[in-house]
Amino acid sequence: MRSGSGILVPIDFSERAAPAARSAKSLAAQFDSPLTLLHAAPPLDLADIGGQMAAGLSHQHETRLREELDAFLAGELPTPPVTRILTPGDPAAVIVREAHERAGLIVMPTHGYGPFRRFILGSTTAKVLHDADCPVWTGVHLENAPASSVPLSRVLCAVDLGPQSSKTLCWAAALAIQFGARLTLMHVCLGAADAARREIEGLAAFVHAEAEPLLATGDPPATICSAAGRLSADVLVIGRGSAAGVFGRLRANAYSIIRQSPCPVVSV
Repeated sequence: MRSGSGILVPIDFSERAAPAARSAKSLAAQFDSPLTLLHAAPPLDLADIGGQMAAGLSHQHETRLREELDAFLAGELPTPPVTRILTPGDPAAVIVREAHERAGLIVMPTHGYGPFRRFILGSTTAKVLHDADCPVWTGVHLENAPASSVPLSRVLCAVDLGPQSSKTLCWAAALAIQFGARLTLMHVCLGAADAARREIEGLAAFVHAEAEPLLATGDPPATICSAAGRLSADVLVIGRGSAAGVFGRLRANAYSIIRQSPCPVVSV
């Protein structure tokens, strides 16, 4: 993420929202980036209510949401410099639209709490991952993030050596440099290991990234997530593709990695 580009945090007023906003605040400070809190409010279903009464209820609902958004972490995230936006509409569509206009990164949890959270990807998050043009920082772990800073000392970047790999590694390398973190470049081999090693070393040289190479075999999501845990990675960077091109659909492996990762995932 380039310095100065904005960070967008969707706020749904759940218990997940505050830790995500605190993590985003730390990232914004590190990158000298403007921070925007966004609440997308689906319109009320007032089809069976008269016009004047419907208008009154809609105004009351909007006023209540505005007050709640303005009060959200007001002591920690003063306005300004933090921008707070309340916009009606489908949450995923609103998030993608606002991110396209103002953000270089979206920060949001994947889903809620509970013993099955690893196997669930929230529908809004899934749509944002599918449609957003910018990187998305996700994690069920955001609720455990410290209030003061996001500690990053180890970055793991996993690539499939496809067309998006250089962009993915560039983002991971810039993140590692910004935080002074160690960078490991990983590839799960489906063929000859020697050829794969030459490819990832060539990729690192191509983007001028100082990265420790790591080759492995096995099921890609499980193998990558296992490596993230073994290395105590603070963040895992993977390729997602651009919504504007042939790689617009999030690959099945990426969904699995995001669900299972022991650390936050940035999908580029």
